[in-house]
Amino acid sequence: MSLTRTDATWVGPLALLLATGGLLGIATNLAKLAGEAGLDPLAFLAWSIVGATVVLLGVGTVRDRLPSLDARTVEYFVVSGLIGVAVPNLLFFAAVPRVGAAFVALAVAFPPLFTYLGALLLRMERFQTSRAAGVALALGGAVLLAALKLSEPDAEPFWVAATLTAPVLLAGGNIYRTARWPAGATPDELAPGMLATSGLMLLGLGAISGVVGGAGRFTLAVPTANLEPTLLILAQAATFSVMYLLYFGLQKRGGPVYLSLLGSVGAVVGVPVAVFLLGETPPQGLGVGGLLIAMGVALVTLGGPKGD
Repeated sequence: MSLTRTDATWVGPLALLLATGGLLGIATNLAKLAGEAGLDPLAFLAWSIVGATVVLLGVGTVRDRLPSLDARTVEYFVVSGLIGVAVPNLLFFAAVPRVGAAFVALAVAFPPLFTYLGALLLRMERFQTSRAAGVALALGGAVLLAALKLSEPDAEPFWVAATLTAPVLLAGGNIYRTARWPAGATPDELAPGMLATSGLMLLGLGAISGVVGGAGRFTLAVPTANLEPTLLILAQAATFSVMYLLYFGLQKRGGPVYLSLLGSVGAVVGVPVAVFLLGETPPQGLGVGGLLIAMGVALVTLGGPKGD
């Protein structure tokens, strides 16, 4: 693709990618602040998603764009909510206190290779050398940072592994949402449906944990000694509201592989926030890894949103 192409089809998807990735980086750091405020990862994630669902359903009601409920859309909401939101985000949020917000932000940059390979196998993308090279560079930067994290003396292998499992689920969600996109549905109809089902799943998990485990490993309780936990939930709900609305727009216009790069953008935002504002130690290899990720995003962007 020539850089002088006049239709500029990449401008809209690139703007969506930068905005969505930036919000993702903010969301990761809000999870760290929530942990420091005494909020359980499940409570923070569940109530934030419930709040975002209420906002998007309210907007949909005003615009008369509520999601339809039939067998196809219900399946879409359940599967995408499970593997694209509920499970990976719970893994990420639970891992933040153990591995740090900076590492979790970097781990969200992992899905491109898995998404690209899946898209090629399903013929949703055609092979393009520059695009493949971009995905490989972005993944290479992320792998370097992960390997250096594991080499640290105080590393917790279980939580590092849990953090690295979530991107595989996200990649599956990227592929699924494109392959099973309901005919005629718009992003602002699908986003609240996916969030609603993932919120119900998380609330159900909290209820089961409370019954089966007593105090349980997870809880939906929100500390009320001060306003900080509630304010953090409201901030995350607002972040999720905008992020997931843009998320589906990016999925529609850019395709699954381009969408998967939002984690790389999120890392560019999330890591500096974690280091400079939250006082975390910079991950080893940040300079080299960050450069590889940035080069990868550039190559995939210049290759066209859908590898055209």
